[in-house]
Amino acid sequence: MTAVICTYPLDMVRVRLAFQVKGEHTYTGIIHAFKTIYAKEGGFFGFYRGLMPTILGMAPYAGVSFFTFGTLKSVGLSHAPTLLGRPSSDNPNVLVLKTHINLLCGGVAGAIAQTISYPFDVTRRRMQLGTVLPEFEKCLTMRDTMKYVYGHHGIRKGLYRGLSLNYIRCVPSQAVAFTTYELMKQFFHLN
Repeated sequence: MTAVICTYPLDMVRVRLAFQVKGEHTYTGIIHAFKTIYAKEGGFFGFYRGLMPTILGMAPYAGVSFFTFGTLKSVGLSHAPTLLGRPSSDNPNVLVLKTHINLLCGGVAGAIAQTISYPFDVTRRRMQLGTVLPEFEKCLTMRDTMKYVYGHHGIRKGLYRGLSLNYIRCVPSQAVAFTTYELMKQFFHLN
């Protein structure tokens, strides 16, 4: 969370610069975006619009992904140990998932966690865009933003808009992250 809080202004500027439409540039570059947001959107606090949904979305994402991965791992190893598992390289008495099964479990864990926490991500993005959007005055707080998105666009086309595209990023990322984590546990003899 500390890393997110420290780097959040960079994410805010990135979102604003990415949202600019060709020919309608509000910002001429990174420095100009920082100066404009600071001057026109409440100073230092202007860089933290949408931080609350980001922080609140992190807990369910991390919790659900680790819980899901752990559950899939333990169920798989207890019900099909020879099919899904192999002896750990650092401790042959401990079974670990085969690498391709690790990737699969990590990807599934990432997809489930992303699905649960995605409305917070949509809320964060809309709040970050702030004054760039015509309806920005209706999206000043997290609660108001979620109500607005749900009321005008519904669940599927509002709170979950773009989720399928996000799966393309998060599923492989989580698959590799969990597999790397498990391999590093073996490498450092932590099994």
